[in-house]
Amino acid sequence: MQKLRKIDCHVHLVGDGSAGSGCWFRLPGLWKKFLGRMMIKGVGLPTGLMKDGLDEAYAKNLVKQVKESSLDAVVALAQDIPYDERGNSMADEAQFYVPNEYVAKLAKENPEIIGACSIHPGRPDAMGELERCIEAGMPVLKLLPNCLNIDYSEKRFIPFWERMAEAKMILLSHTGGEMTVKVFDHAFSDPKKLEIPLECGVRVIAAHSAGRSGIFDMDWTADLLDMFKKYPQLYSDNSALCSINRARTLKHILPRGVNQRIIHGSDYPVPVSGLGPFLMGELSWSDYRETSGSKIPNIIERDYQLKKHIGFSADTFTRMDELLNEV
Repeated sequence: MQKLRKIDCHVHLVGDGSAGSGCWFRLPGLWKKFLGRMMIKGVGLPTGLMKDGLDEAYAKNLVKQVKESSLDAVVALAQDIPYDERGNSMADEAQFYVPNEYVAKLAKENPEIIGACSIHPGRPDAMGELERCIEAGMPVLKLLPNCLNIDYSEKRFIPFWERMAEAKMILLSHTGGEMTVKVFDHAFSDPKKLEIPLECGVRVIAAHSAGRSGIFDMDWTADLLDMFKKYPQLYSDNSALCSINRARTLKHILPRGVNQRIIHGSDYPVPVSGLGPFLMGELSWSDYRETSGSKIPNIIERDYQLKKHIGFSADTFTRMDELLNEV
């Protein structure tokens, strides 16, 4: 039997289109500009790249960090734009865009990259784009329903979910709070909204385990854990939980019965720190010091080491490969 790969299931791609990627980003307001600079600096790149040259530098740096980490591969995410209820583009409301074609190209060129497409199911060409991504060998579809204006409970999307299930594609869906990207409707990140895709047979990973991001966010983690009992093909990831604002979710997903449904993810390039887990009592002081940024500057490796010290089981890191190997 082939050895399972250790995979980070939740890694964002970002670009400026400088190398023909088709990517773009906008950082409205001082807070978003600050976050953007902090993330770029955190992955070891100069902030000047935010003005030009980000495409190539970001992609090369990501591959380098994966190669130098304990992981074998990462799932790199495309990002679609929002659409309204009539299927009209709302690109002016989006903050960043990463084309499916660009992600597929990177995955073809780099064995460390597993491409995840992003397709709003309400866009006019959704079914055609889904077929193109299936043909391109992209096994995962990533969506932020609250930020892309997607209500999973709409029955008009059922043919889309059914085709995904038929193709054995995995839906990686944001659940819970969100602070970095504009939100259209917070209710769309309720994990109970995932019931129709699940009923259609889609395998689903609920990103961030439906926990809070901001202080006043809804915390749907308990609802997600209840859903585990009903849907055996439902999982969640532990992405971004090594942060002060999301670390409170850790205690809910570490118990063994729940841990078996958790998949490793970082949310790269979101900053990674052991301070939140330490303050929540899930990380010792010595482990916090050993996983500091000064000792482990590679944030993909730092997140992996933190998750190990926090107590996630070994199969948390290979579970994504198990899902990818299911046919």
